Amino acid sequence: MLDGRPLVDAHVHTARLPTLPPAWRQWAEEFGSSHPWQDLYDADGALVPERVDAYFDGEGVDIALLLCEYSPRTTGVQPIEDLRPLLKHNPHRFRPIANVNPHLHYPIDAEVERQLAYGAAALKLHPVHGGFSVADPELYPAYAVCRDAGVPVVVHCGTSSFPGSANRYADPTPIDDVLRLFPGLTFVLAHGGRGWWYDAAAFLALSRDEVWIELSGLPPRRLPDYYARHDLRRLARKFIFGTDWPGVPGIARNARAIAGLGLDEETLSLVLGGNALRVYKDLSV
Repeated sequence: MLDGRPLVDAHVHTARLPTLPPAWRQWAEEFGSSHPWQDLYDADGALVPERVDAYFDGEGVDIALLLCEYSPRTTGVQPIEDLRPLLKHNPHRFRPIANVNPHLHYPIDAEVERQLAYGAAALKLHPVHGGFSVADPELYPAYAVCRDAGVPVVVHCGTSSFPGSANRYADPTPIDDVLRLFPGLTFVLAHGGRGWWYDAAAFLALSRDEVWIELSGLPPRRLPDYYARHDLRRLARKFIFGTDWPGVPGIARNARAIAGLGLDEETLSLVLGGNALRVYKDLSV
């Protein structure tokens, strides 16, 4: 709990340092310089579960959704198996999010099912880092698995500065075509259209019950500017809190900055935890 409200951070990177390219470390050191995230690692570059758990507890986080990633051309391969120590240490606070890449995984539906068996609360797709379209038919079997299992699909929706990123795939509009083919599937737009697609992301979220905006990597004080063409109070009811930790000034700091936007108490509680508890599979605080 943070200031009496449940807090879910839906976008957390807890990778082993040896699996990461230098650009990832530079990103974390630049944007996470205000908190000692490096102190949570041991000498071999692995996170120490007791330290991580204590840190997130101190930030008021009830649930942290942990990301893996299979993007060898940009941010490296961060296998879901590397999350096991944290999941075992505190399975209530820490839940994984699965990840697949159609260039690497075949049959892709079997890989999704394998990762969901770890207790994944969602499936993450990273078109920008993986170099593929969210509408690629190779992904259709993965969508079918998620729809049938009631698991949302999180899509990186916004620009990335990592070398090798293909930002043309950050456009969220192809998701509209996928939703026509897979009614009942839920999408979460990570980074909320960062860069050129804020309006497209907002339109999808407002026009589709099954589309949500996740706020990772977005400074809370800038949200009124990013979504200036929309009613922020209405749009905020489709927001899900996420930080992109460790590349963030602080989890509690970001949550309190959102609280400073002047949202009503019901909407604020939805943003900080209520929407995530509704959207992601089998979450409870």
